[in-house]
Amino acid sequence: MKEDYLNKILKTSTKYLRQYFKFKEVEDFLEEVEPLRGKPKEEVVRLFNEIYLKHVKKKFQKEDSPDYDKALLKFINKETGKVKIFWGDVYDFLKKCPSESIQLMVTSPPYYNAREYSQWSDLNKYLEDMKKIIKESYRVLDNHRVFVFNVGDIFDNDNLVVKSVWGKRRLPLGAYFIKIFEECGFTFVDDFIWDKGEVQSERHKNGDKPYPLYQYPMNCYEHILIFHKHRLDTTRYPCPICGSLKVSGNTQSESGLQSWECKNDDCFKRSVSNRGKRFSLKTNLVQDLKKREENKISHELVKKWRRDIIKFSPVIKIGRGGVNKLGHTAPFPEDIPEMAVQFFTYKGDIVLDPFAGSFTSAIVANRLGRIGLGCEIRKDLFEDAIKKNIEDKGQKFEEFN
Repeated sequence: MKEDYLNKILKTSTKYLRQYFKFKEVEDFLEEVEPLRGKPKEEVVRLFNEIYLKHVKKKFQKEDSPDYDKALLKFINKETGKVKIFWGDVYDFLKKCPSESIQLMVTSPPYYNAREYSQWSDLNKYLEDMKKIIKESYRVLDNHRVFVFNVGDIFDNDNLVVKSVWGKRRLPLGAYFIKIFEECGFTFVDDFIWDKGEVQSERHKNGDKPYPLYQYPMNCYEHILIFHKHRLDTTRYPCPICGSLKVSGNTQSESGLQSWECKNDDCFKRSVSNRGKRFSLKTNLVQDLKKREENKISHELVKKWRRDIIKFSPVIKIGRGGVNKLGHTAPFPEDIPEMAVQFFTYKGDIVLDPFAGSFTSAIVANRLGRIGLGCEIRKDLFEDAIKKNIEDKGQKFEEFN
């Protein structure tokens, strides 16, 4: 008689299912795993893990964000092959989202007073608004996932002490944002320096004054900051080897990362000292369950981003006659979302650009087999340009107002 491996998993796991889920939730889970009977052992383990994780997330979302917009979630999750446009304020969008529903965020924020449509009375007001959005982003970003944040340091007046032109100075936005992200719960991991090439300006050169204290460099770099979210989650997760929920808590492998050890005596992978498999939710995500050919990153892309100083040109938006050929004042190069999407997501994941601009991040994500989503508050200014850009890249779009 053919072995039914699902029975083996349930034999050691059902009591833990009943400890964590309510009666109806257990029944729904058992109904969904029922079709796994008779499948090969490895497939049963993989699918049992995926279904269990889905039900845990559903339960967490109901408890942590009970008032989320179900219509918005349906819009986000539906795989249509189209770029998804949310018209409106990103903070309002995030407040409507269920917790941990986005697998990657990648963006470049509106810079402090750098555009006529993004103005603040002073630097502190700008940073307060950004912190409010980043705090809500932490809730909405999936656990053990990544926020890729591109920002440049700028030369401007913070308007905190001096209002005149004499108040202009270099504002280290990168440093300010690192502090804000960490205050909101994120872990700062990496800082890629984007070398934008030779400067195209004579400003600060002071060519007629080649003397000490007259020379200042021109800014030709931006930061690409990498932040991880590690919310401490003590939910029991199945062993990735045998699928059993008979596991015991281990120490945190790093701050916010709960690890587990399999205690199922029938687990078919044990150490020489007869210890069970040790794992965490993150290792389940990045190792055994997701190492599939479709998620493999090309050697060329890995090599391109091997150094943390990387050189590529910004988007040239001004054509002949000084005309903006893209229609948006702050277009985003494809290099950044291309790296972010392939380094930090799997096929089918949801990628959000909170400040979508010309929607390059969503377009790239969509092209790479993910669900590309972006928010834009200024529909009045950029609707035509955004839709044209999406269509010019050979893609279609759908909208949520």
